[in-house]
Amino acid sequence: MSQSHRLPDGGRIDRSRTLSFLFDGNRYEGHPGDTLASALIANGVHLVGRSFKYHRPRGIFSAGSEEPNALIQLGLGNHTEPNLRAPQIELYDGLVAASQNRFPSLTFDLGEVNDIASPLIPSGFYYKTFMWPKRGWMTYERAIRRMAGLGRAPDGPDPDTYEHRHAHCDVLVAGGGVAGLAAALAAGRAGARVILADEQAEMGGWLLTEGRDGIRISGRPATDWVEKTVAELAAMENVTLLRRTTAFGYYDHNWLGLAERVTDHLGPFSPAHLPRQRLWKVRAKQVVLAAGAIERPLVFAGNDRPGILLAGAVRSYIARYGTRPGNALVVVTSNDSGYLTALEAHRAGIGVAAIVDTRAEATGPLPAPLAQAARTAGLRLYQGHGVIGTTGRLRVDGVRLAKLSPDGSRIEGKGFGIPCDLVAMSGGWNPNVSLFSQSRGKLSFREADGVFIPGEATQPLRSAGMGNGALTTAECLAEGFAAGAAAASDAGFTAGKTPSLKIEEPEVPAAAPVWLLPPEKPLARAKCFVDFQNDVTAADLKLAAREGFRSVEHVKRYTTTGMGTDQGRTSNVNALAILSATLGQDIPAVGTTTFRPPYTPVAFGAIAGRNIGKLFDPVRRTPIHGWHEAQGAKFENVGQWVRAWYYPKVGEDMHAAVNREVKAARTGVGILDASTLGKIEVKGPDAAEFLNRIYTNAWLKLGIGKARYGLMLREDGMVFDDGVTVRLAEDRFLMSTTTGNAAQVLVHLEDYLQTEWPDLKVYLTSVTEQYATITINGPKSRELLAGLTGDIDTGNETFPHMSLREGTVAGIPARVIRISFTGELSYEINVRASRGRELWEALIQAGEPFGITPYGTEAMHVLRAEKGFIIVGQETDGSMTPDDLGMGWIVSAKKPDFVGKRSLARSDTVREGRKQLVGLLTEDPKEVLEEGAHVVETVLDKPPMPMLGHVTSSYYSPNVGRSIALAVLKGGRSLAGKTLSVPMPDRVIKVTVTEPVFFDPKGERANG
Repeated sequence: MSQSHRLPDGGRIDRSRTLSFLFDGNRYEGHPGDTLASALIANGVHLVGRSFKYHRPRGIFSAGSEEPNALIQLGLGNHTEPNLRAPQIELYDGLVAASQNRFPSLTFDLGEVNDIASPLIPSGFYYKTFMWPKRGWMTYERAIRRMAGLGRAPDGPDPDTYEHRHAHCDVLVAGGGVAGLAAALAAGRAGARVILADEQAEMGGWLLTEGRDGIRISGRPATDWVEKTVAELAAMENVTLLRRTTAFGYYDHNWLGLAERVTDHLGPFSPAHLPRQRLWKVRAKQVVLAAGAIERPLVFAGNDRPGILLAGAVRSYIARYGTRPGNALVVVTSNDSGYLTALEAHRAGIGVAAIVDTRAEATGPLPAPLAQAARTAGLRLYQGHGVIGTTGRLRVDGVRLAKLSPDGSRIEGKGFGIPCDLVAMSGGWNPNVSLFSQSRGKLSFREADGVFIPGEATQPLRSAGMGNGALTTAECLAEGFAAGAAAASDAGFTAGKTPSLKIEEPEVPAAAPVWLLPPEKPLARAKCFVDFQNDVTAADLKLAAREGFRSVEHVKRYTTTGMGTDQGRTSNVNALAILSATLGQDIPAVGTTTFRPPYTPVAFGAIAGRNIGKLFDPVRRTPIHGWHEAQGAKFENVGQWVRAWYYPKVGEDMHAAVNREVKAARTGVGILDASTLGKIEVKGPDAAEFLNRIYTNAWLKLGIGKARYGLMLREDGMVFDDGVTVRLAEDRFLMSTTTGNAAQVLVHLEDYLQTEWPDLKVYLTSVTEQYATITINGPKSRELLAGLTGDIDTGNETFPHMSLREGTVAGIPARVIRISFTGELSYEINVRASRGRELWEALIQAGEPFGITPYGTEAMHVLRAEKGFIIVGQETDGSMTPDDLGMGWIVSAKKPDFVGKRSLARSDTVREGRKQLVGLLTEDPKEVLEEGAHVVETVLDKPPMPMLGHVTSSYYSPNVGRSIALAVLKGGRSLAGKTLSVPMPDRVIKVTVTEPVFFDPKGERANG
């Protein structure tokens, strides 16, 4: 099909090449530089989709990422992606796109019956309708789910690749329009490291539309200044230019997320070595937000028909893309920028049927320059008029006009019609404050033109240009240069002198806000759309107010205005104004809704990056893993780590192997690969004070070379983690954590350092992978260690329990800590990871005369359970306090404070009947309980029955000669000696409650 609506010349497209594409199975043509939206317009296509709720015909509405209507299903097979905005889809040869939310076709959609039934389904109807009968809810839900949604997600795995990149810069500039380019230029010239990100394929913003003829900088077309500036920035080594990159989220501490579309514009056949998209995680010293402004639509009856666009979008499709969006144009505007569109269309040979100005007289110096230019061009001008209705089904074919009262609230006189196939509307320009609001900045309301502008910032940022409320190119340039220079200065650089540029541009005064043009029909029947994506009308907002909703957040959820993928960019201010008028309040008093990231949708693939499949969760192996494999060890996954589970010999099953390993650790020497334990170095002059606040017990007086067991709580007083920490120097500690909780503990510690106690001078470093940790334990472990070291005195008095010595073991520099998780004489030897296997093999060889036996995690669990030692996450479930675990002894009564202390005094944490750790012995010594099994006092015929608690750990102990178990039971310690029951599907097991220590109750063996 020929490009019937392509202008003979003009635009920034490459007319020397023709691209072919499919839309809804029909073949069309376009050119490089087109978007899907501009190419469809060039082919005379305006109908592109159906609305979400009423399935009304919808057309292209804007020329940017604010597009609420033209949501497209792009691609085929597993390359398909739903809900992409046609103005953001760059055209490539072979592109395949389809409309969404219609059946059986775009022109004939059965869902349009919802539009006919719209009086029965106003806002909030689902809260009132699907209440009765209750048994019908499953039917309702299935029907709603079938109707909900717009596009279709692919059925199979995503075939594309994505990457993540972490970056730091001195100045991040979001937005590549005139203000953003000026800011980047000023900061770049000062020597700052600058990242400039813009969501479009070309830098320049609105100058790409108006910069050739309408705006001149220093006597030259503004686009010349854009090209020169971009070239200078690209030549700077300290500047990174990111095109096709959206700043989608502004988080704490100047951390921003950027989504770069690397090869989307090339289609599924892009180079294999390049990712489809790249997610940038940027930490910036200073930020300049130059996000521009979004044109505000007017709210009038039938304002959603295909062929009704934002005035700036019409101007862009004509001047930037060289298309003819229609043959007969009506411009309806409340500000002078609407005249720019009428004059641009007139110059392009498009018939301008009328300019409808809602103001009684065009503002500005008399005669108003743009209004006078329109009159000189012979264009028909209706001042003080408004659109009171439109006609047309699949495309607008006429508007109805009427004279308005001076305040614009009433129709005066009789309405009349004007035929047209294109309507351009403009209600002014709203600064794009989404990122500023995400940064937790406070907004201010500018009454003159009814817009919210950035106010007080809470992070190191500045706003510039139209995004800051500027109205002219001259203002945008001045603010951009000033913001970039100031940002560079605050980042430690000396900015140069701001260049002096002469700007020639049309004078466009601020808009005179008009929030709702009166309809010819009653408002409830007129369908004056405020939120085009969610089919929310002015009548819906007024209904919400009548039904008692006063909070703007409640109104948002009740009506769904401002929700969906466009997050209200074209609807929020109009909605706020209509709501405020209905409630009789000022717009600032009503407030704004929350601006949530992402600014535009981000593909799940980009968020996941390479962290999928085998890379979803890294597999971590210790430096000694190869030896374990060679010895035939069986493995289990503990968090990300692969750990040796047990070491079966020929003819042994798991139970036999574990029993042998457990006996060896109590009678000779057992050796364990403990490299997976989390290890965090805590360093700084306030390190001891920090630990004193984090742990429940005292740490300030711990001597150098001494170790101490510590328990860590959450704010609610519940056990979070435990481990042994040793003092290496006055200002340096080495903390050990549980294997599976190491990362969470580090985050927990950093959270308190950065947010609660930023005055403490403490630095945390994870050193888990830097060291291999080998534990030898058993009555003969001292003899083994003594034979392999010449510079560590292993005597019981010189090297007591809970102390550290440094020296060499088997000739390898080592840090040896005498601690025990088995209750036996035990030594933990830490060496550099690269020498871990060397030390292990030396210990195995030297330990042969002592019957050294490697043991795995299962034997380790049995050994610690024999002693009643807890494992966080097994004996704890997020609801256990130290006292519940019988560990009240570790909670200091003298310390003024520690994390969780106040919660330990809550009535709930000190009440009787809390679950407490106990031991269980089965009636049959050979019967091993199932972990997780429920414990009851009275067995009933069938469930449910009152549960006292559950079994947390259960094993057969060859050292005790019977089965043992740990459990948490309500009032557990008061049940000592009592017989309880554990109901199983096929039997009931009788158990006796005991102390949770089954072996060496006095702890004499660990002291050697």
